[in-house]
Order: sequence, then C-alpha cells, then structure tokens
Amino acid sequence: MNTPPAVPPFEVGVDERPRRFVARVIFSLPRVTIPAMLLAIVWQVGESAVPVVMGLAIDRALATGNAGQLGLWLGVLAALYIALTAAAGLSLRLTAHAVQLLQHRIRGTLSIGVLHPSGGAAHAPDGGVVSVMTNDVARLSNAVILVIIPVSRIMAIGFIAASLLVTHWLLGLVVLIGAPVAVWLMGVLSGRLSRDTREYQALLASTVGQATDLVAGYRVVKGVRAEAEATRRYRQASRLTLVGATRNAGLLGRFLMGSGVVSGTFVAAVMGLAGWFAVDGQLSIGGLITAVGLAQALLPQIQAIASISIPNLANARAAAAHILDVLRDKATSTPKTTNTGVREITALPALEVSASGATIRVEPGELVGVRAGDKTAARLVEALLDPRAGGGETRLDGVAARELSPAEFRSRVTVAPHRATLFSGTLRDNVAVTAGAPERVDAAVRAAACDDFAPDLDVPAGEGGNRLSGGQRQRIALARALASDAPVLVLHDPTTAVDAVTEHAIAGRLRGARAGRSTLLIASAPALLAACDRVVDLLGEEPALDRTALDKSVFDKPGTP
Repeated sequence: MNTPPAVPPFEVGVDERPRRFVARVIFSLPRVTIPAMLLAIVWQVGESAVPVVMGLAIDRALATGNAGQLGLWLGVLAALYIALTAAAGLSLRLTAHAVQLLQHRIRGTLSIGVLHPSGGAAHAPDGGVVSVMTNDVARLSNAVILVIIPVSRIMAIGFIAASLLVTHWLLGLVVLIGAPVAVWLMGVLSGRLSRDTREYQALLASTVGQATDLVAGYRVVKGVRAEAEATRRYRQASRLTLVGATRNAGLLGRFLMGSGVVSGTFVAAVMGLAGWFAVDGQLSIGGLITAVGLAQALLPQIQAIASISIPNLANARAAAAHILDVLRDKATSTPKTTNTGVREITALPALEVSASGATIRVEPGELVGVRAGDKTAARLVEALLDPRAGGGETRLDGVAARELSPAEFRSRVTVAPHRATLFSGTLRDNVAVTAGAPERVDAAVRAAACDDFAPDLDVPAGEGGNRLSGGQRQRIALARALASDAPVLVLHDPTTAVDAVTEHAIAGRLRGARAGRSTLLIASAPALLAACDRVVDLLGEEPALDRTALDKSVFDKPGTP
C-alpha cells in the first residue's frame, strides 16, 4: 500500500478570507500545476489550430490540385492530433494528481484544526465535520483546475483571435473585444449562484451532521424513547436542505441558460460576419472554412468557462468559507502560554486533580484508585482531558496545567476515556499508534488480556472496530493506553464490558504493566480497585486503609492522602 505524501497543513489566520484562502490553495502546488497548465495549453491550442490547418490544406492543396501539398498538410494534421492527444492525457493526469494532493492537505489541515485546536481545548467533532471533510474539501480542491484548464482555454481564445486577425482583421478585432465582454457578463450572472451555493452547502453539512450523529447515538435515542423527536428533527432539516437544493439547482439552470444565450449570440455574430465577408469576396473558401471552424472552436471554450469554471470558482469560495468557519469554531480564544517563570516539570511528576469538591493526588510511581459516581468521574476525566476548560483544576508538581503548553502537558499525562474508539486497520495498527517499540505492544496486549482473542494482531479490526465485540474493543483500547507507556496514565472504567474472569486477569497484570509509572484508575470494579496502592472513595465515608485491606472493599475518605 502506498504511503500518503507528507504535506504540511495550511496556516490559517483568524482574519483569513475565503477568496484569499482559495487563491492560496490553488497556487500551492506550482511544481504540478505549471507543467499541467503548459500541457493543457498545447492541448487546447492544438484543437483550435485544426481549422487553421484544414483551411491551409484546402487553399494550398485541394484548390490547386497539388498532391505534394496535400500530403504535407495531412502529415501536419496527423502530427497535430498526436501532440494534442498526448498533451491532453498527461495534463489530465497531472490535474487529478494535484486535486488528490490538495484533498489530502486540506483534510490534514481540518484534522489538526478540529482535533488539536489552538489552546488545546479539543472536543469530539460533531457529524457536520463529515460533510466538510468530504463535500467541501472536494469542492475546494477542485479549484486547482482553475489555474490549469481555464488558463489553457483563455490561451486558446487568444490563438483563435490571432488567427482570425490574420484571416480578416475585423473578425479578430471582434473576438478580442467581444470574448472578454462575454466572459464578464457570465461572471456577473454567477453572483447570485455563488452566494446561494454557500447557503446550500451549510444546509447540507448540517443535515449530514444530524444524520451522522443520529446513527452514532441511535442506542441512546432508542433508550430514552426519543425516536419520534429525532426523526422529526431530521425530517425538518432534510426538508430545508431539499428546498435549498431545489433553489440552487434552479439558479444554476438560469445561469447556464443566460450564459448560453450570451456565448451563443457572440459566436453566431462572428460566424455571420465571416459568411458576409466570404460572399463579398473578402475571404477565400479556405479562409471561410478557417473562420467558421475557429468560430465553432470558440464556442466550447467560452461555454466551458461559463458552465464549468465559473461555477467551480463559486463552489470553491463557498467551500472555503465553510471550512474557515469550522476551523474558527473549533479554535479556542485561550491565548498561547509560555513557560516563562514556570518551574521545570519532572519526567515523572506528581499529579493532583480537583473537581466537584474532591482532590485526588497521585505520587510518582503510585497506582491510585478512585470510586466515584458517574457525574463526579466525568468531571474528573474532563478536568484531565482539558485542563483549560474550567470544570476542575489539574496540577503537575504543583504547577497548574493551564499554565503549561498543551504539548508539555500531554507529554506527561495520557487520558484513556471510558468510550473505546478504534480506527480502521489491523489490531496492531490500533495498539501501536501510541507505542514506540514492538515489544511494548506485545506487553500491552498481554496486560489487557487480549491474547485470548488476538493471537494474530495483523487481523483487521473493521470500521470503528465493528468486527470485535464490545469487550474486545474495550480491551484493545486499554492495550493502546498501556502501550503508550505514559509517565502518568488515567484510566476511566476500562473493563465495564469485560467478564469477571477477564477483569481479574487484567487487575492482576495492571501493576506489572505500569511499574515505575503513575496511574490514576477511576473505576467501580472491586477487582481493579483491589490492585491499587490506595483508593479514594468519593461515595462512602469509611476510613482509609492500605492495599491489604482493599480486598475487603473498604476505601479512603475523599481527599485522604
């Protein structure tokens, strides 16, 4: 399997505008687009030169009966077809390559902006991101075609005008003046279409997002018996999107009709003028054929600019605006912090987290358990996942985590949430994503008791891990967390979908897997809590006991050191 190219993400400022962003995107691959554009010019100009060659062949060969001249111009015509066909194939291939590269780079930019926003306040993306990652990225990346094919068409129009100037000066002058006016008129006609396309794409993204979220949360919706309300909301959003799609299609149809009238009238005028000059004797038969052929070649060039390039630009601007909106929405206004005046954090720091009136402290190398209700546990995990959110306070060696950069905090603390999320690929891909050494993967797989169902880690996990059971997915996620070998690891209910026998096996192996590291285990399973050095009970009021008494399920008071 080919490895995707390493391309840097686009730098997007807070004052970035859609038009400027589109320009930056389409001019970001000159090493691909410039050769593609030059080949496209050979292609389009070569097609426009066919009537010129045919006219010369008629005047210099057929009209005079010269067989040598006929053979010569037939050879020129064949060479022209070979050249333009080869140039077209290479140009289209390079164009497709440029589109794919840009899609990869824009999706990388979105992935970083959504999953790793400035300030570190990352949250799970909603379903609307799916539409942005597909529809809007495709529309914006297709804008690179604007510096390849339309430029070659404009050069072809210039060649046609120059050829008509040689054929008859007035024909060339009409094309030189009339072609820019026709393109300008079609650009004016596309203004309303461009604005409406942005509105329609926003509606489409919202509806796709609702559908994605509904499918992902169907069990929850069904559990609270909210199917009717969820269906009603989706139908309402779908109807609005249908209305937007119908309106957008109508505007596109009116634009195509108007642009067709403009371009058709212009080309008909050129052909009529050429016919008049032929009747008046100012053009030869070959000259008339050349003029008519060039006028016919002019029509598709103008129509393509009107029906393809201008809507492409409108779609790209709308998509760029939507992508920028998503990046701005996901970004946080929290200013970047510096470590000026903040003392150095040790490689294995002491962790302290406070939420819901409780404070938990984990000394270096400790395995500390926490027994808490769902709301308190969720607040503790949130305070550790996002120290800047304000829901709690997290400290490393006494330094507030919000004073540290996100990269520095994450280099010390890894949080494995309760929800097990797997990626497409093999089991090894899912576990090794955080591991540095292969032996660490094997040790983590055994510690998470995955060896009974995953003797071969190179089997596919399926989309989102759908080839595994809930307990198997949870154990693979636990193995991934253990494989990270993080200085401080936070686990939240890592075995709720696992049977009792497997849970005891995990509990027995957890201490060995985390030897020399700090671990905070937020759980309610007695087997897991019994493996801890000490347990903080945020549900009971019993006195604190050491690990030997934990087998009797007696725990610390809240905040007991």
